[in-house]
Amino acid sequence: MWPDAFAELLDSAEEVELHIPPMARDGAPAGKAVSRKALKARITEADFEKIWPLAEARYRLGGRFAGKAITLIANNPHYQAWHPSDGGSVESRSDAGHAFTTRYVIVHFLLDDVRETVDA
Repeated sequence: MWPDAFAELLDSAEEVELHIPPMARDGAPAGKAVSRKALKARITEADFEKIWPLAEARYRLGGRFAGKAITLIANNPHYQAWHPSDGGSVESRSDAGHAFTTRYVIVHFLLDDVRETVDA
């Protein structure tokens, strides 16, 4: 299961479709292009550093995504176009009047349906 501590990171995530181009291997002709469902989220750089250890593993979801599972795309070469990227930054001022910057990262999670097996 996706850790409850990180559930809010998916609250503003949007469902998108990734169109993965075919890849040729070892001189073999390229296959067909593939489409995959995904979640796209803009999260703080600090939060990304916390979820980085969860990358490339599959986690089931609850809440509005119940029945789904996600995999954080981090360094898989097939999904290079959707590796974490710069999400900009926001300049803010604390209640005490100190200026600070919050940096953001755009991340993608592969999104799959979870199929439960049933004992007959």
